[in-house]
Amino acid sequence: MKIKILMAAATVAAALASPALAADPTGLWQTPTNGGQVRIARCGQALCGTLVTSDHIRRDANVRDEHNRNAELRGRTLRNLPMLTGFTGGPTEWRGGSVYNPADGGTYRGTITMQNDNTLRLRGCIVAPLCKTQTWTRIQ
Repeated sequence: MKIKILMAAATVAAALASPALAADPTGLWQTPTNGGQVRIARCGQALCGTLVTSDHIRRDANVRDEHNRNAELRGRTLRNLPMLTGFTGGPTEWRGGSVYNPADGGTYRGTITMQNDNTLRLRGCIVAPLCKTQTWTRIQ
């Protein structure tokens, strides 16, 4: 009987000591700059994200990707622009992806880390330690 009680107590203690898995990062996220909202979805085995809206898009639904370093892509609209591509891993951290920043037209290596169910940290790097980190908040 004592052994069963000790085993049950050990099982409960192990369950309490295990870190809870963060929420699925798919959904709509608010960025901290320019009123941006990005929808993160699964793209095969990876995560990807598209720009749904921003202050610029609200002012002009046809605003273009004018800062893109590739002149051939400057004519595409910012609405539904691919911003996050190729992030793999999980359940709390995804690596190996690319982050496109329409403000400067640059593409950076990135990492997505879930802080909790409604907060993620996006880090983009030219090359470490030249990185920038943003905290995004879940909208839905």
